[in-house]
Amino acid sequence: MTAGVMLPRDLAAAEIVPFARRAEELGFGEVWIVEDLGFHGGIAQAATVLAVTSRIRVGIGILPAGARNVAFTAMELATLARLHPGRLVAGIGHGVPGWMRQVGAWPASPLTLFAEHARALTGLLRGERVRAEGRYVRLDGAGLETAPETVPPVLAGVRGPKSLAVAGAELDGVILAEPAPAEYIAAARRILPPQARVVVFGHAVVDPDAEAARARVRPLLAAIGDPELSAHVDPLPFAAELRALRARHQDGDSFAAALPGEWVDALTLAGPADAVRRRIAGLGADSVVLIPVGDDRLAALDTLATAL
Repeated sequence: MTAGVMLPRDLAAAEIVPFARRAEELGFGEVWIVEDLGFHGGIAQAATVLAVTSRIRVGIGILPAGARNVAFTAMELATLARLHPGRLVAGIGHGVPGWMRQVGAWPASPLTLFAEHARALTGLLRGERVRAEGRYVRLDGAGLETAPETVPPVLAGVRGPKSLAVAGAELDGVILAEPAPAEYIAAARRILPPQARVVVFGHAVVDPDAEAARARVRPLLAAIGDPELSAHVDPLPFAAELRALRARHQDGDSFAAALPGEWVDALTLAGPADAVRRRIAGLGADSVVLIPVGDDRLAALDTLATAL
């Protein structure tokens, strides 16, 4: 199991390089970047982090399938893979529906687009000349002039069972967004083939005072009762109780404040270093990516490293 860290989406551009270098110095195996609309570009961040580090793997979680032509996505990823062999992990997915609608890139059938994009992308990265006459992806013998010798793994940042099934059939694994409790991970694995790589994200705070750590992550759980996150909740042994608690609260903030401590523990990676370390090991994931919480991200990075 690999422990990684997420480069916060709202980190100032000037802080990206110091954060990535410090993550490598502290012994994290991976640093993951995100491409959220309006913040920093995924390819630009990945290229920068790969260039200023020497060992750490860099994951992109994720590049929305509808936002780019698949051949040009393959070109970008292949270039990074050739420049930094064995250090890139690519992630693709549907993208957040609201953001994709803002830019006119939300399709009538997100699953069809995702499947076509995934199939074409993996073929291109393997050096194939791809012909596709799909509903969304159309390629007429497109290919890379120089395919990477080390083909980067391509994972899917998806939630639902149909998308997980496509990821298992077409790609190398999945990225499960936060919160990713052990039961959710186990449910995803039951859909995926045994060899699929599972990367999970989780909000993380290391503090010797367990209740203080919980207090810092509680606001981040305000949306856990929302319908769009049902895939994260359904496998939990306390799913029915969680939904009942949400129904009794008019807003997400009061709901999050009322969550029992053991539920917060199950949904996050917050607490003393030894407790967080045990929770990471017990998740059943191939890579656990810690999301720093707080204003001083470099200081948070140092603290999170004590749980490695």
